[in-house]
Amino acid sequence: MRQTNFALALLAAAVLTACGGSDDNNSAAPAAKPKFATQVTFGDSLSDVGTYAVGSVAAAGGGKFTINGNNTAINAALHGKNWTELLAAQLALAAPCPALTGLEGSAAQGFAVPVVENLACTGYAMGGARVTNPIGPQNKALGSTIGALTHPVTRQITTHLTRNGGAFKPNSLVIVMAGGNDALILLGTLTAEATAAGAAEGAKVAGATFGKSLTTQLAAGATNPTTAATAIGTAFATESARPGSTTTTAIGAAVQAAATQPGNSAVAAPAVHLPMVGKAQAEATVAGGAAGAAAGAAYGAANGPALVPKMAAAAAELAALVRTQIVAKGATHVVLVNLPDLALTPSSKVQSASSQQLIAGMVSGFNIALRVGIDGLEDKVLYVDLATASQDQIANPAKYGISNATTPACGATVFGTSSLFCTGRSLINNNTGTYLFADDVHLAPFGQSLIAKQVAEAMVGKGWL
Repeated sequence: MRQTNFALALLAAAVLTACGGSDDNNSAAPAAKPKFATQVTFGDSLSDVGTYAVGSVAAAGGGKFTINGNNTAINAALHGKNWTELLAAQLALAAPCPALTGLEGSAAQGFAVPVVENLACTGYAMGGARVTNPIGPQNKALGSTIGALTHPVTRQITTHLTRNGGAFKPNSLVIVMAGGNDALILLGTLTAEATAAGAAEGAKVAGATFGKSLTTQLAAGATNPTTAATAIGTAFATESARPGSTTTTAIGAAVQAAATQPGNSAVAAPAVHLPMVGKAQAEATVAGGAAGAAAGAAYGAANGPALVPKMAAAAAELAALVRTQIVAKGATHVVLVNLPDLALTPSSKVQSASSQQLIAGMVSGFNIALRVGIDGLEDKVLYVDLATASQDQIANPAKYGISNATTPACGATVFGTSSLFCTGRSLINNNTGTYLFADDVHLAPFGQSLIAKQVAEAMVGKGWL
């Protein structure tokens, strides 16, 4: 959405305000709108204005989590700016710049760049940041070659206070938006644990199925199959339990035991027993796969609900930071944006219905706790409901001018599909200007414009713009 749309919306709001005031000569004069001198931003990748625009990231033309660069020659909406940059322009403020830059990743890949503090910049939001936990997505502690800094919001605020005498200036607009990475880490951990539980159960069932199937087949030709099966099963189990044994040695022990059974010597020939081994392996694969999938799903179902109160706790921490470290430290105009509905992102839509339901519950739990946590601060904190807006955008894309609300606009780059590296050269086609998503979780510039427009309209309604 072009910035002229913002101006028209604000102009219309101003006209309506003026007309409303003229009907009542006894009404009090409206409060003077604040004049902001600075914009201070805390949060994660949706608000990051270039923390990682260094090294190989910068060389690739990336740096922000959207479609990077001015690509308006392709489409007017591909302006390359995120919502905090667009909002700053509406406030006639200088373009936001990152408070820190750097990476702690692989030197061989150009991701080891010293951290630099930009003391004149107040864009503290950085990709991968969580609310209080310092380990977010792409952090080196998780084995990432990129080595994102992921300073949490609590550290971002502390850094700002340290730079500014422990207080916020009353003429600063303070923006806070975080929590998405807490959800991603929690979901990633749950997925890893469920996968491990499924793999363990699948291997257990597969092993048992293989042994039973092979034993039954090898014993079938013996004079007394029941007696033969007992001897074969014992030999297979004994060898399997021996330190240093392998599947091959266990099969060999079973075949040897089978061939010594009365009437069963023919089974020693590879032409006879190898097809039996193949059939047992096929049955084991099917049984193990089914058991593993069921066990993984059961683990997720049993442990997934616990993520909802964990997200609520993260929201309570964020609200407490707003209350005790921002408002209590002098901020008088705080824009607090809740989480969009992460269950509707391309990343979530390819997951199971139960997973999508869990993600939606996590987002809802976070947003409810966040809203409750700022009760009583309404005069200084503007709560913007991005969740409801994102749901309507997905359900009614044409209403917002969105041409595609499901497909990421960015294709693969040499560093993967993250929008951090996405530029006009990596678009899936040249008709992506009004796509909502850049990659499977981050917004394209058009989606960023929608956030800026929503926040600007909320500020108009609050009398802050």
